[in-house]
Order: sequence, then structure tokens, then C-alpha cells
Amino acid sequence: MIATPHTDATLKASLPLAGYRILDLTTFLSGPFCTQILADLGAEVVKVEAPEGDSSRAIPPHFVGDDSAYFLGANRNKKSLAIDMKHPEGLALVKRLIGEADVVVENFRPGVAGRIGLHIEALREAQPSLIWASISGFGQTGPWRDKPAYDMIVQALSGVMSLTGEPGRPAVRLGIPAGDMVAGMYAAIAINAALADRERHGAGRTIDVSMLDCQLAMLSYQSTYSLVAGVTPQPQGARHDSIPTYRSFTAGDGRELVVTANTERMWRGLCAALDLDELPGDQRFDSGSKRLASRDALWPLLEAAFLTRSAAEWIEPLTANGVPVALIKTVPEALTDAREAGRGMVISVEDETGNRADVVGNPIKFSGAVEAPATYPPALGADAHSVLGEWLACPTDEIGDLQDKGVLLSRAALTP
Repeated sequence: MIATPHTDATLKASLPLAGYRILDLTTFLSGPFCTQILADLGAEVVKVEAPEGDSSRAIPPHFVGDDSAYFLGANRNKKSLAIDMKHPEGLALVKRLIGEADVVVENFRPGVAGRIGLHIEALREAQPSLIWASISGFGQTGPWRDKPAYDMIVQALSGVMSLTGEPGRPAVRLGIPAGDMVAGMYAAIAINAALADRERHGAGRTIDVSMLDCQLAMLSYQSTYSLVAGVTPQPQGARHDSIPTYRSFTAGDGRELVVTANTERMWRGLCAALDLDELPGDQRFDSGSKRLASRDALWPLLEAAFLTRSAAEWIEPLTANGVPVALIKTVPEALTDAREAGRGMVISVEDETGNRADVVGNPIKFSGAVEAPATYPPALGADAHSVLGEWLACPTDEIGDLQDKGVLLSRAALTP
């Protein structure tokens, strides 16, 4: 199936990927996060799981019903099939589904898809419009292609961990799984680009996204500093390599806040707010380059000033003087703020059995789009009848036969 450009007035107001079918052969986080983005953008995403389910369904310690909170955070707005691809009829069923999909997303280790019988080039030869997106640790080519990779592995190998933490202290993993999630985001970007290209030229693409490559791309100016100047960037803590007034401070109540005084105007505003009016005229600090060179003399003066008030008391004077400032919030505080902001960034989803979970919503907003309420992440195999009926026109007795053979599991089949 190739989705055609939307012409119906209702579809014009819908989300931009409405009408596209995505077959999701992914597990854990990088792939599911990618396909959740596509689902949030309106695509129909069918998640194909092994009979035992995506392993992330069982990650402790928090559960809603039978499923882990970890799983619930990356699988909304999808449908689920549970198919045994080790069974010949299961593999044949997946190939039939591929024949009806616009995009296949998988995060097998390189070579695994071929070993289980999904030969990408053969599939695309039979279906030239197919877009196949592979997410792996180190890419489909290169000397490390066969090595296993997880989030912290690529954070370590990319240099990201060497930049994280306090100077002189051991390296620290980022508090979010950036190795997985950034790869998922880049894959979603590539898929959208491939869909746009297919609308013009008719042919699909084979996409190769490496978690390590994506982490390297996220090094930003730190990689350029290293390549251009031959330096080894060091951990920054809550500071900036180039701007000494772009950092966190501890206030008198022990709470932390950040200021980002990165222009001359903001520097003067910072001094005014802190009652340090003599500093702008101090020759050690009268330019950005001088402040950077003299940061060891500057920081104790700023730190002592911040200790004279509580963190909350600093917000108003800093803001009034044009200095960007923020308290360092806990996750619950940040989510409370998000609820109050009213931008749909904390949403509630509920299934038909009464399981309910609050999750973070879609950050991409389209003016005028008609967005249906988000659906609860699917129960394992819950959509066998609807998906196989709609995609493949499978009659009920064929679905029942596949269930009897153990090729296909569904929630109905698992219910006593």
C-alpha cells in the first residue's frame, strides 16, 4: 500500500502521517520510541511481538496491570500482534503484512533479519515502494557491526559520558537513555524524509541508523572543539566550556538554580541583580574572553552572592534584569508544571479493562490538526482480528487456525 497525498477536507486537518501503515518489528526502546513518534504523527503502527512479548513489558519495578511502566512510556497509539516468526507460517504471515506496509522498522542486530528469513533487498525488489528502517548499535556496515550495544555502551564509546559529571570525578551516564532515544528520533526523521522522497519518485529507501553515529552527531560543538583545536573536552558539571556565567548556583536555602547570562547585556543584568555593580568595570571581567580566563576569580564572588537569598527569591530580580533563570526542578515538579501549562504534555490513557496510566505526550503540535485521544499501549496480541482482517482480509476461521497452531496468539486466545 502506498498512501497518496491527502485530498479529503477532513484528512487535510488530520495529522500528517494519517493513511500510512508502519510495521513495527522492534523491541525495548530505540525502535519503539521511533514508532511511537510515527504513531503520534498519525500513522497506523502495528507492533509485531514474539509470543512472549516485547521484553520491555517485564522491566521492574513499576507496573500497571501486567505491563511495565517502562513499556507504557514508548508504545502508545499502537496495535499489537503476537506472531511466532520461528514457525514457517508465522514468517509467511509477517511477509504478507510487509506487503501491505509503507514502512518496516526493526532493531535486530545486523544480519538477524536475513537469518530469520526477512531478506531486505529481496523484499524491496518485490515491493519497490517499501521503506525499510534498521536501527542498530553500530550500523549495518563497519568493523563493529556485530557487537551488541545498549544505551550506556554508546554513551561511553561516543565520548558523551566523558563530558558528563563533575570535573575530577568519575564519568556519569546521562540521566535519560539518550543513546536509545536519539537513535529513535533520527530514524523517525529518516523515515519521514524517505516518505517525502517516495511521494516524488515512487521508490522506497533502505535506512541504516547507528546508535553510536547518532551519539557522535549529538556531541555538537564539543566535537568541533576537539577536531579544530585538538583539545580533549572535559566534564563540565552544570557549567559551560565557553561561557562562565552559564551555569548552576546553590542558593542560601540549599536549592539550586541556573542562570544563562551569555551576552554582555545579560552579564550586566546579572551583576545588577546580585548587587555586584563593581564587577562590570573590573578589567578582569570586562569582556567574555576575559571572564572565561578569570573564571576562577569570578565564580567565588557570584557563588557568595547567591548564598544571601533562597533560590525562589532570586527569580524575580534576575528576571527583572533580563537574565534567563530557572530553578532546577525534580521530575515530579517538572511534570506538575507541564500539566498546568495546558499543552498536552502529560496525558492520561486507559484501556477497556480499566488500566490507566499518565504518560508524557507528543511534543509536536500542528495548527488545525484534528488529533484523536491517545490510545493505551496495546495488550500483547490484542489486535489480531482487526489488523489481519483489515490489512490481509483474513477470515475468522483462518485466524482461528493460526491460533490453534501456535503461530498467532491473541488476548482472546490467552484468556481462560
